[in-house]
Amino acid sequence: MKHRQGHGGLTVTPYRGYGSRREAFLTGRVFRQAPLSRGLPRRGFLRDLVDVARRIARRGVAEASVDIRLGDNRVAVTTDRDGYFDARLPLEAALPRNGVWHVAELWVTAAEEGPVRASVEVFIPSPETDLLVISDIDDTVMYTGVADKLRMLYRLFIEQPDQRMAFPGVAALYQALHRGADDRGERPILYVSRGPWAIYEMLETFFQLNRIPVGPILFLREWGISLRHPLPRRAEDHKQQLISRMLATFEGVPCVLIGDSGQHDPEVYTRIVEAHPGRIKAIYIRRVEQRDDRQRAIQRLCDQLRHTHCDLVLAADSVLIAEHAQASGFISDYGLEAVRREAAAASEDKGPEDAA
Repeated sequence: MKHRQGHGGLTVTPYRGYGSRREAFLTGRVFRQAPLSRGLPRRGFLRDLVDVARRIARRGVAEASVDIRLGDNRVAVTTDRDGYFDARLPLEAALPRNGVWHVAELWVTAAEEGPVRASVEVFIPSPETDLLVISDIDDTVMYTGVADKLRMLYRLFIEQPDQRMAFPGVAALYQALHRGADDRGERPILYVSRGPWAIYEMLETFFQLNRIPVGPILFLREWGISLRHPLPRRAEDHKQQLISRMLATFEGVPCVLIGDSGQHDPEVYTRIVEAHPGRIKAIYIRRVEQRDDRQRAIQRLCDQLRHTHCDLVLAADSVLIAEHAQASGFISDYGLEAVRREAAAASEDKGPEDAA
């Protein structure tokens, strides 16, 4: 990432891609970024604040040409007004079958500049994949405190990856879901959020530091913040649209959805169950909202889904989710015990809720 802290030249940031044996999807951004002042300290709050401001204020390069190659497959796209590209690449030439991660090469040109070259990993699961896992992040994997908006914004933008807290047992739970019931699988885990692309690098580091399977992180969106429009663009359907696209890509593969009770995950996931009959095998909702009326609302959704083959599980911790997943055949006995051990060890320290 050093070139992004240099002199503000043309930069391309591809985000980790995903796909099936038929097609792959890659997203990224071409931008220019203001250089970092040499007078700033190497570490500290001021440095973090300026770096956040630089990421948010990146100037997207519109109409840049992006040439993408994955194996012998190739597609060319152009960036939108904010500098983003969203490419669908049909896989007419087969990729090697000896792994699930493949490397795509990108060449970017813009006006008189370029070409700028970059590469990115693309996750193509095995045809034998038995389960797709789609998860929210904020207050599901990582404690954010969405209910407190000011504190949430501080945690979202300012806190460094090593200062952020994963919920107890999350790493072991997601590792178990990734490995499957035989502990040998490499299931796709896709993360969806309404957070801005500006925090992508931070989240990548957070996942690695906490040993959470990174998977393709396809969850972010452009907030479109500017001096004329200081508030994020509205995106009520963002999560539902992304999940529907993932379900279409992994056609026929059963799916598990994971979210939290703080915002609208239970309602969004219930609509997805109804729109895709038979595809969603379980909904796991982490209970972070203690209001009685919210508990009753989620219970009504549980009742609404009784006629389906999908369980909606409202759980106070990762262990309860893991117990249901093990009983349903989603994870192994070893995976369940790993979640219990990790959660028990974390309970000896201060939990995220106490840090709030």
